[in-house]
Amino acid sequence: MIKVRTTEAVGMILCHDITRIVPGEFKGRAFKKGHQIKEEDVEELLKLGKEHIFAWEQQDGVIHENDAAERIAKAIIGDNLSLTEPNQGKISLIAKISGLLKVNIDLLTQANSIDQIAIATLHNNRIVKTGDIVAGTRVIPLVIDEAKIETVEKLCHNNSSLLQVLPMKKLQVGMVTTGNEVFSGRIKDAFGPAVRKKLEQYDCSLLKQVFTPDDQKIITDEIIKLIEEGAELVVVTGGMSVDPDDNTPAAVKATGAEIITYGTPVLPGSMLLLAYYGKVPIVGLPGCVMYAKTTVFDLILPRILAEELLTKRDIALLGHGGLCLECPECVFPHCFFGKGR
Repeated sequence: MIKVRTTEAVGMILCHDITRIVPGEFKGRAFKKGHQIKEEDVEELLKLGKEHIFAWEQQDGVIHENDAAERIAKAIIGDNLSLTEPNQGKISLIAKISGLLKVNIDLLTQANSIDQIAIATLHNNRIVKTGDIVAGTRVIPLVIDEAKIETVEKLCHNNSSLLQVLPMKKLQVGMVTTGNEVFSGRIKDAFGPAVRKKLEQYDCSLLKQVFTPDDQKIITDEIIKLIEEGAELVVVTGGMSVDPDDNTPAAVKATGAEIITYGTPVLPGSMLLLAYYGKVPIVGLPGCVMYAKTTVFDLILPRILAEELLTKRDIALLGHGGLCLECPECVFPHCFFGKGR
């Protein structure tokens, strides 16, 4: 850059955006980076308080903020995202589809540890909609050493995507509702309506709901039947506590499914069970799903629909941010719940 008196800048190329602010009315770009200054621009620039402007002077190894932001954005972008044009040195990344935002937090931290680099994202595992801004990037100065941008590019080239949006499938869900009290008709099923409401949020359909007594073999058989009938996800309700007569965890295990976890570091929802029968997830739901607005089920269901194969470590990571304050007015997902990693 070279600093030039505005009155002597006609014909020169602006190397940065110039902003106009009208309090209460407008804030935006008055002159765009790359604009060639004309005679009639001089008076307007002076009105904006620009006695001097910075004109572009190409120098090897140094790049402009807009070019730097564009290269960073192209390095970090993954599936189902698009880029905006640079605006005052910043580029935004936009979701092209509705789905689950995945952020490689370790890679993001490495990139942001490079001096003068700024990449800001929404939380990992957040549900986003088409058109949502999910991240923004820029560099701090107007011009930056190109080697720093090359370091970001190399980091991203050598690793998996820093940022992507995963589509969520509309699964056919089978439901096994256990409990002698419900099976006999002594009390009305409260789990079914609550689970249906959750599934409808993601356009999933309930293939079938079956009711069983507290009999381990019957529960096991019904889970397997639902999978054979085409269920892509099975939820099992009731019998999830540690009482001696609660048979659901043992029934799930008896199917031959791989038990990922029985118990989570999330409140409400600590008694959740997660298993996989082949690739079909089986989720044992704790009683809180019937009455609590937001639970661990809200944290793992989107990830299941995005076809993530959750591990014990994934569940363990939910502990950071896993305490729901059960606010009088729930604003999830616009809160910290489940946002640790």
